[in-house]
Amino acid sequence: MKMKSATLVAFASLFAIQNTAFAESAAQAPVVDDIIATQRAALAENTNGVGFGPQSPRDIEQVAGTNTRAFQAAPAFSEMNLCDIHFHENAEHRGGEFTEYAGNGDGHGYGTGYKYTGELSDAELAPIDSPIGATEHGDLQPGDTIEVHYVFSTAQAQPGPTLGTCLSDAINNPQLRVEAQVFVLVNDADALDFNELAKVETIDGLFQAPNIPTNTGTAVTYAGSTTGPGYNENGSPFQVTWNVRPNVARVDINTVGTWFEGNVFEEDHAHGVRNLVVNTDLLSEIAQ
Repeated sequence: MKMKSATLVAFASLFAIQNTAFAESAAQAPVVDDIIATQRAALAENTNGVGFGPQSPRDIEQVAGTNTRAFQAAPAFSEMNLCDIHFHENAEHRGGEFTEYAGNGDGHGYGTGYKYTGELSDAELAPIDSPIGATEHGDLQPGDTIEVHYVFSTAQAQPGPTLGTCLSDAINNPQLRVEAQVFVLVNDADALDFNELAKVETIDGLFQAPNIPTNTGTAVTYAGSTTGPGYNENGSPFQVTWNVRPNVARVDINTVGTWFEGNVFEEDHAHGVRNLVVNTDLLSEIAQ
């Protein structure tokens, strides 16, 4: 995508880390706990006293946070433009029905995160005929958990590839909101259709995703940042209002494969996840 300004280039470059996160790191045995601890220590050191705002992802069941860098909450998503839809393999957030730790992974965002804790039938877990979303890090399989991020902006943005679409030359500091929904992939034609979940329409002059689930529990709202494994050791400079739904919905994995074959966001695989942020100095307090 051709960017229109230096600011957009910087914005897209920062987010590109999430989209290409350490692609050279092939599948490997999970790294030891010391590697994750070292990354967390580096994050603490690199953000100490610098003035970063609250970070994401987090445990949505833990309300404590001492980061007081304040910013105004974004409007309801219905009053903003949808600019991006993408998802991560395993949930980046923890809580609700996704509390099973997937392990440390490769240290670069793959093979880690949180998994759906509910039960699935043998039929739902039946093998699929061909790989979906295959990369050097593997592919998607029935039973996998994904966290979908519907990203909204107050800029005059429109849906497109990369999160750089959430800015414009006219407004380089828009308010951002992410509506997050965790799904479990099943081999079941009666489950939700991802093409419908990611459908884009123009409503009252704004780009919207009208089929974001509304029956997956009361969303936890908090002030945070952008995510992705590129921020494991560095703070994200972007301010984001998050709504994270606690319950998991089932989606037909085959429809995800169809969506990958052609979508305006040019998504064709699941992205890696950022380490869960546990340092309360980097978390906002969640209002109860």
